Amino acid sequence: MTPPTVLIADDDRSIRTVLTQALGRSGYQVRSTSNAATLWRWVEDGEGDLVITDVVMPDENGLDLIPRIKRVRPDLRVVVMSAQSTLMTAVKAAQRGAFEYLPKPFDLKELLAVVGRALAAPLAEAPAGDALARDSDERLPLIGRSPAMQEIYRTIARLTTADLTVMINGESGTGKELVARALHDYGRRRGGSFVAINMAAIPRELIESELFGHERGAFTGATNRNQGRFEQANGGTLFLDEIGDMPPEAQTRLLRVLQEGEFTTVGGRQPIRANVRIIAATHRDLRAAIRQGQFREDLFYRLNVVPIRLPPLRERTEDIADLAGHFLERARADGLASKTLDQGGVDALRAYRWPGNVRELENLMRRLAALCPDEVIGAEAVRAELAEAEPPEPAEPASPSAGQEPLARAVERHIRQFLAAHRDGMAPSDIYDRVLAEVERPLIQMTLSATRGNQIKAAAMLGLNRNTLRKKIRDLEIPVVRGLS
Repeated sequence: MTPPTVLIADDDRSIRTVLTQALGRSGYQVRSTSNAATLWRWVEDGEGDLVITDVVMPDENGLDLIPRIKRVRPDLRVVVMSAQSTLMTAVKAAQRGAFEYLPKPFDLKELLAVVGRALAAPLAEAPAGDALARDSDERLPLIGRSPAMQEIYRTIARLTTADLTVMINGESGTGKELVARALHDYGRRRGGSFVAINMAAIPRELIESELFGHERGAFTGATNRNQGRFEQANGGTLFLDEIGDMPPEAQTRLLRVLQEGEFTTVGGRQPIRANVRIIAATHRDLRAAIRQGQFREDLFYRLNVVPIRLPPLRERTEDIADLAGHFLERARADGLASKTLDQGGVDALRAYRWPGNVRELENLMRRLAALCPDEVIGAEAVRAELAEAEPPEPAEPASPSAGQEPLARAVERHIRQFLAAHRDGMAPSDIYDRVLAEVERPLIQMTLSATRGNQIKAAAMLGLNRNTLRKKIRDLEIPVVRGLS
């Protein structure tokens, strides 16, 4: 039996060589080219069982090639790889019919797994096209090239042709509403309204009326019939922010809507069809709330169809430079002075803990754009603004207990920062794992840096099994230089 043939198009010779060797060792036949024209000729001639293409090539954008491939060879699957690791790249790849999108750099094992799935998967209905894709990345809703953000981009891209309920979990300021808006803007309900409601900002006694509307005379002060958010979002998306703060009686009514697909207004009797997509978000641990009797378990499983976890900024510090630059550019567009960050300024930002997450970073950049007298913002200006903004820490004990090392004091400060970031009293329930990860991550990163990415040497230095080290690198999302080993 003839092995499948994989067609590769990438203008980087080293990538073509690595992929050709890896796929060849896995039993595939491979043909590679540096341009889109040759790839298109092979496709037209009926060659190949799978295409792997880069986005940026000298003669044509790989994303523009996908619809043409789908027209002449609808059964030929296309895998897109790109160093332009943005949400729009992932979305456009999905909308134009790509089987999968892989941001560079990627793990060869992951690519081989994708190739296997692509060749084995049954044919699916072709997507409607790229009508959702926008030609400009000028107003990207999400910024970041970290592995955690790449996975979020891929999840959003996969959901552009689905209408599933989504639960977004993340600390305050991580951008949960931005993710919800992206899911709406690039989804099947983009022609409808995006309606948001924050459960924590509405008095408990008014939540049912806000959600479902009320009839005239339903309660004191109800002088007119009022539409609720479900009616306002008809045909579109309803974003339920801070769903963990929804009172029990409203939870019960929401569950009934999700089960039966209809609702009645407060004081009304006529059922109204609920034609909305639900996206919920929370900063709370809902599983802990379920155990404490504060949240309905059946409602949780109705909402948690597709879970998305947004990482706090301290877990994706590699994105800080891009985010800061984006916020400075937005400040300039809003009429503030044009400013840039030097490397010292970026390093100072990365060293900070960011209890307010991306929202805090945006506010800082706007302050610096307005107040910093220098055109280039350095470390001193960044640290001065952070010192002004950060609440003072409680004083250290005058006589620390015997044996208390600097690391122990750092952990103590770390815990206080966690608590300060959750002033509503809902402290995180996984501080042990978080602190442990914060110690492990820089330790492993520095060791890999010292060994120039050699994982065998790094494992020996750390006293770890190589497989254990690989698992920690994956679990902690530590960026490494990947090769064939």
